[in-house]
Amino acid sequence: MAENKNFIVLGGGFAGVEAAIKLCRYGYDVTLVSNRDYLFVYPISIWIPVKKKKFEDVQIPLKKLANVHGFKLIIDNVIKINHSNQTVELSNQTLEYDYLFIAMGMHKVYTKGLEHTFSICGNPEESLVIEEKLDKLVKVGHGKISIGFGGNPKDKTATAVRGGPAFEIIFNISNYLNSKKILNKFELTFFAPMASPGKRMGEDALKKMPSFFKKYKVKTHFGKKISEFQQDKIFFEDGSTIESDLTIYISGGAGHKVISESGLPVNEAGFIKIDEQCRVENHQNIFAIGDIASLPTFDWSAKQGHLAEVMADVSTYNVNNEIKGKSERKSYWDKLSVICLMDSGNGGALIKRDDKSNFLLPLPIVGHWLKKAWGFYYINSKLGKFPNIF
Repeated sequence: MAENKNFIVLGGGFAGVEAAIKLCRYGYDVTLVSNRDYLFVYPISIWIPVKKKKFEDVQIPLKKLANVHGFKLIIDNVIKINHSNQTVELSNQTLEYDYLFIAMGMHKVYTKGLEHTFSICGNPEESLVIEEKLDKLVKVGHGKISIGFGGNPKDKTATAVRGGPAFEIIFNISNYLNSKKILNKFELTFFAPMASPGKRMGEDALKKMPSFFKKYKVKTHFGKKISEFQQDKIFFEDGSTIESDLTIYISGGAGHKVISESGLPVNEAGFIKIDEQCRVENHQNIFAIGDIASLPTFDWSAKQGHLAEVMADVSTYNVNNEIKGKSERKSYWDKLSVICLMDSGNGGALIKRDDKSNFLLPLPIVGHWLKKAWGFYYINSKLGKFPNIF
C-alpha cells in the first residue's frame, strides 16, 4: 500500500467517485462514504420523464464500482467533520483520516413554496415524480408546464447556477408531446429571474437560444425575480404570474449544512474556499472538489460534471506527487470552461466557452445520438468495461 496513507472521500457523485478511483490507482487505502448506494448519472436523467430511460438505467451501483476499483464503501450520512483531530462523524460510526476529500455537492437556495416544484437536478427520485405528473397531463391531453432555474444572490462568482438541464428538459418534453401529436394542446414556458439566462454559455449561444425556443414552441419569462411558488401558479416580484400544472425548477446552489458547521473556510454563499490545486485554504490534507467548492469569478466558470472530474484528477495527482516527493503540480484553473452537449430529444447542440472562444454548434439528429453514446460510454468506462480516454 502506497505510503500507508488513509484516504476518506465524502460523496458518491461524479467528483467523489472519480477521486476514489484515481486514488486507488495510485495505490492508496481509500474509503468512500455516500448517503445513497448508487452514482446517479444526472446528465442523462433528463430522459426519465419522457420514457427514453428507466430510473435504473441512469445509475451505477457503488458496490459494483467498489469491487471493480478496490475502494471500501460505507453507505451512511455525514454528520460532522472534525478537522482538528482528523475524524469524520457518520450516523453510525466515526472515521479517522490522513487525507480528506470532500465531494458532497451543494444544497438548494430556498424560495417560498419551493415544495410545489420538482427538480431534475435534485433528489434522483424527483425524476420519477416528474414522469408521473407528466403522464397524468398527457392522459388529460392538455396542460401548462413551466420550467426554469435560479441562482444564489450571495454567490458573487455566479457559478452556483445549473441552467443547462432546464433547457434540455423543456426541449425534451416539447419533443415528447409533439411525438404524441398533442404539443399544440400544451403551453410550455421557460422562466428565469435573470435577464439573459444562459449567458455563461457565451454570446454565440445566447444569440441562438431564441431559435430553439421558437422551434420547440416555448414561451419565455425572463428578468423577473420569483417571489413564490404555489401548486398551480408562479408569482414574480413585479406582480406577473404564470399558471402552471407542472413546475420544474432548478434552484440555485447553496453551501452544505455539514460544511457550515465544520469551521472550514467558506465564501459568502457557503462554498468551501480552495486554491487552484483544490486544497482547502489553510488545510494541508483536506481537498474540496465538485459542487461543494467555490470557483474563481470568471465568465466561463460553471459547476458541471466534467469539471468535477477534472478537480478530482487534479487534486489526486497533486497529493500523490506531494507524498512521493515529486515537484510537478496541476491546476484545475487551466481547464475551466463551459462544455455542454445540450440534448433536445431529437437533436442537440454542442456548446463550449472558455477564455479564448465561445460557440454553439447545432447538431440536428446526431446531437441526441452523441449524448446517448456518451451516457453508454460513461457508465461502462466507470465499470471498467471500456478504457477511460479522458
